[in-house]
Amino acid sequence: MDTQAADDREITALFGRLMQAWTDNDAVAYGECFTDDCDYVSYDGTRAVGRAAMQDAHDKLFRGVLSGSALVGDLESIRHVAPDVAIVHGTASVLMPWRSDLPRRRLSRQTLVAVRSDQGWRFTAIHNGRVRPVTIPAPDAMPSRMAQLMGRAARRLRIGHVHGRRWRPGATKVTS
Repeated sequence: MDTQAADDREITALFGRLMQAWTDNDAVAYGECFTDDCDYVSYDGTRAVGRAAMQDAHDKLFRGVLSGSALVGDLESIRHVAPDVAIVHGTASVLMPWRSDLPRRRLSRQTLVAVRSDQGWRFTAIHNGRVRPVTIPAPDAMPSRMAQLMGRAARRLRIGHVHGRRWRPGATKVTS
């Protein structure tokens, strides 16, 4: 039997359990899809460290603002980076109970890290971000020319990071 194919089926089933647990608004079942030491980054950038913190947050959401919501979407890909580790990409979005169609602005993409554990495959990390593609402007397009102009002005005025005003470690630290 092909071990990777079997692993892919188990990871696919895990993704399905994750979505069903959300749709059931069951924070305990949702938490069981994750390792005890998981990292969970939500679409808004907030981070929960550990299953207990993530599960507690989802319990509040399922009993509050996301009560009755469903998680809908698809698994896009599974890429094994080691025998017991896989990177999983999916699209999933929250469908509120009063909606039958998902608003395009709610579409999110998840990057998950799945690991083989004594309990089978579990997710140990997830990063969830909204799908908001932007077009990269050509170097001679107006946004690019404006950025180039601002960079030249910063150098002439001796301001910004180009003149020793560096980013400080910890300056982007988020506390919640």
